[in-house]
Amino acid sequence: MPSLDLLETFMAIYRRGSLSAAATELGLTQPAVTGQLARLEKELGEPLFERSRLGAVPTTRAAGLAARIGTHLDELRGALVTDPGDAVYHDRVAIAGASDGMAAKFLPALVPLTTRGLRLTVTLGLADELLEALVAARVDIVLSSVRPKHRAIAAVPLIDEEFVLVASPTLARSVEPARLAVDPVPALAHLPLVAYAEDLPIIRRYWRSEFGRRPPNRVAVTVPDLRAVLAAVIAGAGATVLPRYLAAAALTAGSVQLVHEPAAPPLNTIYLATAAAGPGRPAVALVRDHLIAQARAWGSL
Repeated sequence: MPSLDLLETFMAIYRRGSLSAAATELGLTQPAVTGQLARLEKELGEPLFERSRLGAVPTTRAAGLAARIGTHLDELRGALVTDPGDAVYHDRVAIAGASDGMAAKFLPALVPLTTRGLRLTVTLGLADELLEALVAARVDIVLSSVRPKHRAIAAVPLIDEEFVLVASPTLARSVEPARLAVDPVPALAHLPLVAYAEDLPIIRRYWRSEFGRRPPNRVAVTVPDLRAVLAAVIAGAGATVLPRYLAAAALTAGSVQLVHEPAAPPLNTIYLATAAAGPGRPAVALVRDHLIAQARAWGSL
């Protein structure tokens, strides 16, 4: 029977995706974590992770082991807290989402929980990859811009993002208002675009929703962080589509301007996703319920 220390080290590697990140979380050196993993693999008689440039990739045996022991280890850790009424705040919750939304809205909203002792492990990335991690039990909660369809995932609409088309003042003034009102796609076609991804997910949605077709514009910059997209737009690299909450300060300051004002702004729903079987642990339910309560106060972003 492997020791609890070895199993806790295994779960840290599984959830964090690398030995170095697990070492940081556990307060150990990386050689110590490597040694504990080697001991566990020797006791079980087979490898649990494949090392690659992407980190520690779990084997099928590792995924099965994590599914069986992860929740039980977390519950045991909580049961050892001196004050049972406060045990939920001595747990750890793995939450995942896009870097910009996490930085701008969701992590600040969770500060009241972390100040009481709750530990958050944050994974950043694209929605499809993060939802796969949720199915594999590597994370507890995903804030997803894509509606989850997997049967192992339960999701609730959390918040609607309002999209705006913006550019630097100089570029915004280059658009002819009369032509924009009559024939918007050609009127905007000269604007270079600053995009989040090569397939223009946000920009494409705006163009199709408002203009009925894909944008023909040249893409000048592609960067997978909406805060960096905004910085490039402010510098004059091109136009883009952003959630209003990310562009609000720049709009107020006048460093960007609205290029197009639709009658009803396009919206995108952010979903809060957890395992279909339920949050499993009180701490996960705590984070879920806290974010839902905060979202009611936010309204549309």
